[in-house]
Amino acid sequence: METIKSKQEFERVFANGKRASHSLVRITFVKEDQSAPTKIAFVAAKRLGNAVFRNRCKRVLREAARRSDIPRDGLSVIFFATHKTATASPRELDEALTCLYKRF
Repeated sequence: METIKSKQEFERVFANGKRASHSLVRITFVKEDQSAPTKIAFVAAKRLGNAVFRNRCKRVLREAARRSDIPRDGLSVIFFATHKTATASPRELDEALTCLYKRF
């Protein structure tokens, strides 16, 4: 997996992507060429809280994404933390991601 880093990549995913949400996490994804590697990004908005809380949310999401298999190559996915992300158990996050992956 690679990381979405540039502003242009973020804008492309936002403009062309589909959205799916769960109370623990929201995602925006776009299907790319099958030969392209999966690209991901983790976002925690400032409205969630201070930097410590936002970083914890992103760490929790990174670990959940690592544990679960993103379904296929050729996908660009942005994970958005919610207020409940930091306090969710690993099992709850795994179930949320599995539910969201079914929408791909």
